[in-house]
Amino acid sequence: MDPYGHQARELFEEHGILVPRAEVATSAKEARAAAEHLGGRVIVKAQVKAGGRGKPGGVKRAAGRAAAEQTARQILGMDIKGHTVRAVLLAQRIPSESEFYVSYVLDRPSMRFLAIASARGGTDIEDVTVTCPEAMVRVPVDPAGGGTRRKADAIAASAGLPAGAADVLIAL
Repeated sequence: MDPYGHQARELFEEHGILVPRAEVATSAKEARAAAEHLGGRVIVKAQVKAGGRGKPGGVKRAAGRAAAEQTARQILGMDIKGHTVRAVLLAQRIPSESEFYVSYVLDRPSMRFLAIASARGGTDIEDVTVTCPEAMVRVPVDPAGGGTRRKADAIAASAGLPAGAADVLIAL
């Protein structure tokens, strides 16, 4: 599975995981309208299937409707790692105390599933894997066993995730 960001959000919502309100836009004018629906202050994110979108300018904050329109105009049509940006996700900006990273992947060399997690999440997670690899934990996950409370607690504890993170991991 390789969803766009807005598709991943929809999956999260379907499974009861709280996500900020958001809308997809394919033009700068649509982005302005979306920002208005979302209260003005938004994050504008390029919708391409590539990591590290922030560094080349594919993820930006916008302080209002006009800024969202201008930012979308800058991002739409960009080339990010060989992918042309044809849509942007505008998400409501919400304050956060911290960010962490969790993903579930198929580790092809070992032919097993892994949970990869770090308390140092955020936009620079790719840098964390290089500069501080010990901050990234890899925990084998048995797909037949599913997401158990015990496994979620183990992932959260080994990654140093904040209290309550295991509840989110179970929902994933």
